[in-house]
Amino acid sequence: MDDAKAKQKEKKRKKKKRIPDPADSTMSLGDHLEELRARLILAIIGLLVGTGICLIFGARIIRFIQRPYIKVLRSMAADENPQGSDPNAPSAPSDKDLVQLQTLSPADGFVSYVKIALISGLLLSSPWVFYQIWMFVAAGLYEHERRYVYIATPFSAALFVAGALFFVLVVAPITIGFLVKFNASVINARSNFTFANYMSFIAMLMLVFGIAFQTPIAIYFLNRTGLVSIAALRKSRKFVFLGVFIVGAMVTPPDFISQVTLAIPLYLLFELGIVLSYLAGRRAKLQKAGAS
Repeated sequence: MDDAKAKQKEKKRKKKKRIPDPADSTMSLGDHLEELRARLILAIIGLLVGTGICLIFGARIIRFIQRPYIKVLRSMAADENPQGSDPNAPSAPSDKDLVQLQTLSPADGFVSYVKIALISGLLLSSPWVFYQIWMFVAAGLYEHERRYVYIATPFSAALFVAGALFFVLVVAPITIGFLVKFNASVINARSNFTFANYMSFIAMLMLVFGIAFQTPIAIYFLNRTGLVSIAALRKSRKFVFLGVFIVGAMVTPPDFISQVTLAIPLYLLFELGIVLSYLAGRRAKLQKAGAS
């Protein structure tokens, strides 16, 4: 009697785990459009809230974004007058004296301020925005595939913020330093950037790096849903290596430093995606072997 009950429970458990029939889980085009509209509205609301908060702290955010430029100018000022070499030399200039960003039209400053607040608001609200994006993706997936979406959502937001901060803290000082020193030493020109151009340059590349840092999550998701295998990813390494440099040349300003500083991390993130997919697949095999 007990064996019969146990068999019935086992059959019910297997039935619950059965992959759903595609006919039961498909959505019509109208349903997809309605889902997209709802998710977009929720994402935009979150973005507006984040932007509103960043508008309040916009001055501090702009000072943070100006740090790479200030760092480069301080370095150049120190090179021109090493400490102690001239006792009659004036003291080191303050950050306010160093920053020479100019506005060439009345609205430049305000427009750039709003643009930076918008990008910063996207960073601040990225967990909510990415949640809405991934939930829209999940609506078109089978039930057993949706768990990968729940894993991807927080990591997507974290990688987006990490990519943007990586550019500001690591890549921007290198890129701006190269460009400023190139202008001074090679073409004998002073780099008087405008406020609007500098902020647009930083904001655009913050977005580029934030999106580029999604590579491991995209590869992991494609692999776990069965759309691409690890073997295929490994075979495509040489094409990916060439492709990341092409992408770097297309989405960054026309200087070699910006292209390389995007291409190299992008390729490393591709390799990280392969490693994560391999570890996840190995763990799944071990769990399956243990269950059997």
